[in-house]
Amino acid sequence: MRHLTLVTDIAAPIERVYDASLDVDVHMASQPSGERAVAGVTSGMMGLGDTVTWSARHFGIRWRLTSQIIVAERPHTFTDEQVRGPFARWHHRHVFERHGDGTRMTDEVEWAAPLGPLGGLVEAAVLSRHMEKLLTDRNAYLKRLCETPQP
Repeated sequence: MRHLTLVTDIAAPIERVYDASLDVDVHMASQPSGERAVAGVTSGMMGLGDTVTWSARHFGIRWRLTSQIIVAERPHTFTDEQVRGPFARWHHRHVFERHGDGTRMTDEVEWAAPLGPLGGLVEAAVLSRHMEKLLTDRNAYLKRLCETPQP
């Protein structure tokens, strides 16, 4: 099982960052893999109990992952967890804290590849770097979006 913690400071109000993080359209725009919502909530903001099925191409293979919002306490935290998909485990806790005039966003991700020891080798060799890049790129997109003045 792998763990990843990313901290991103965003010069925007906590409510704006929280809402953008739960917005399906924002998530799709942030993903260069062409990730698309194909079932469940497919547009707009998600809430407690909502599910979304994502379809994306990674490593030349089309994957589907269905996740559910299992915790939602606006504007401080939400957690999504895989209910169907390629991982043996996927658990992503998002934490939002007021930080100066902005927001500190912390991603705490725990995942495990399928296939036992073989999956562990894939995690170590490829998947960990890939996951960190996807999340870092997503957070950079959220930062740019939320720091852009609203009309």
